Amino acid sequence: MTITANNQLLNLFSQHLESTNRATDASSATIGCELIYTQDQTGCYLAFDWQYDQLLNLSTEKIIDVLNEHEIFVPVDQAIYQQRLHQVLKTLTPERFQCWFKCNQQQLVELELIMTPIMPKWGQPANTVMVMGRLLPSAVNSQEVNQRVRTASKIELSLGYRSVQQVSLRYQKLLHKITRNIRRTLDINIIWQRTVDSLGKTLNLQRCVIFPYQPKNEKVQIIAEYHQPELKPLLGLEVEISSTPAFNQVLTTLEPVITEIPIPNHSQLEKFLLFATNYQDQPNALVGLSLSQDYQLLTETELELTKELADQLGTAIAHAILYQELEDARKNAEEASRLKSEFLANVSHEIRTPLNGMIGFLKLILEGMADDPEEQHQFVSEAHELSIHLLNILNDILDIAKIEAGKMELDCSPVKLQELFIDVENFTRPQAEMRNLSFQMQMPVTSDEIIVQGNYQRLLQVMLNLVSNALKFTHEGGVTISADVVIKKGKVKSNKPQTPGMVKVRVADTGIGVSLDKQDKLFQLFSQVDGSRTRHYGGTGLGLTISQKLIEAMGGEVHFYSLGEGLGSTVTFTVPLYQQPVIYLPTECEIDNDG
Repeated sequence: MTITANNQLLNLFSQHLESTNRATDASSATIGCELIYTQDQTGCYLAFDWQYDQLLNLSTEKIIDVLNEHEIFVPVDQAIYQQRLHQVLKTLTPERFQCWFKCNQQQLVELELIMTPIMPKWGQPANTVMVMGRLLPSAVNSQEVNQRVRTASKIELSLGYRSVQQVSLRYQKLLHKITRNIRRTLDINIIWQRTVDSLGKTLNLQRCVIFPYQPKNEKVQIIAEYHQPELKPLLGLEVEISSTPAFNQVLTTLEPVITEIPIPNHSQLEKFLLFATNYQDQPNALVGLSLSQDYQLLTETELELTKELADQLGTAIAHAILYQELEDARKNAEEASRLKSEFLANVSHEIRTPLNGMIGFLKLILEGMADDPEEQHQFVSEAHELSIHLLNILNDILDIAKIEAGKMELDCSPVKLQELFIDVENFTRPQAEMRNLSFQMQMPVTSDEIIVQGNYQRLLQVMLNLVSNALKFTHEGGVTISADVVIKKGKVKSNKPQTPGMVKVRVADTGIGVSLDKQDKLFQLFSQVDGSRTRHYGGTGLGLTISQKLIEAMGGEVHFYSLGEGLGSTVTFTVPLYQQPVIYLPTECEIDNDG
């Protein structure tokens, strides 16, 4: 049985190639489409006609030769396009698809195409296709065409104009290359620079910058930058997040945006693709990739690339920051352990010294080694002084233990500053005179008493500690103790109880001072500026720390100042006023008489 197929589609494509060529040589408008061309099995153009051929900037009559010799009008993904062409020729079945084309190497247009095989003579393989198409969307005019034709971005150019599948593979390799280079180190400072260098070089950018970010940040600053030599550097540039909508948007949504960043001392704005690196949906940096000024749109490829970059870079940054924090914690723990060991060694020495002295003097008395009652009394007095010194050391240790445990409770009441200064002078002036040091105490001139709010015994403890330290570390010159009244101006909104002002007490000496790089250790627990100095001068090294905690518990602050070794020191502390004193101001007559 013979079956004859009456297929109009086959009859349509059974026309000879020459007739098709003649059809395409005529205007494409005669067959109702914008674009029509024929190609052989290698993809070479045989005939071509396009309603919007002005986009190709072709003025030559040899249009086929130009199309075949130069990349004037080629698919973005030539490999996938060639596969479709071969599939159509093999199956003799038309296909309809959408495809991006590259015009003049820099412009991109999206087309909807129908590719059909041109049927050969009986018994011969098909080797030619006819393609008809249109610009997307369907209703277009010349202005819409110009809107949809755009310059390819550097990111797309760097990816080599691949298809979706090949782009995915291409940028996965690109991401692997970038992140592999970054993850070779866990030093966060190196990672910042490697990130911008890798992105800038791999994507062939004019500039790439990175802003580290933490949730508490109100501003971000460029900490690392890659740029071409002819561009001005932006390193150190600060951007306020709240006043920059694009930065705020990226940090909030984690979606990339295109924005402009002002260049210091320059009227021009630079356009950037800005995206946030993130870890577990929390941003940890902002990255800016430079774009050309006429760039407006983000393709799906670029969105996918930047989101994947943001995730992988954010993970690398988070791991580096975590490693840095763990490393810092380890070093701090080791330092704390070392300081505690050194502290215990010094404290044990401080405890044994007076204890051994007490035992020695008491043994001399018990063995009858005193020559007379006067010498025996002297031995007892020395043992008593050593016991007081030992008690003070133990009190310091107990105080710091209470403070660290949060069990230090202070009962504050009105304290007369004059009485406090008198008691301090009675205890410490003899020490200064024994060492031939000057000793001065200066009170502010007021018409009534200065009364502060605090704990008398603890204030006395703080002042004795500060003055004793000043005397201990001063070999010549002297010590000056002074006070100033600082009246509060205006009303300050605060949850703390309101006071009329503060009294600032200063203890200044002309002693050995402290170098600038070691002053931050003075208030650290168990930390001593110089272990050898502590052994030479004695003491536990807890005095300033205890004084700071006690003053803070009374609502004040402690500060230390020194210009360096050999330049003396000044320690100040503040304590709230109980009531505002009337400050005495001399009259003009008194000033003249004094003059």
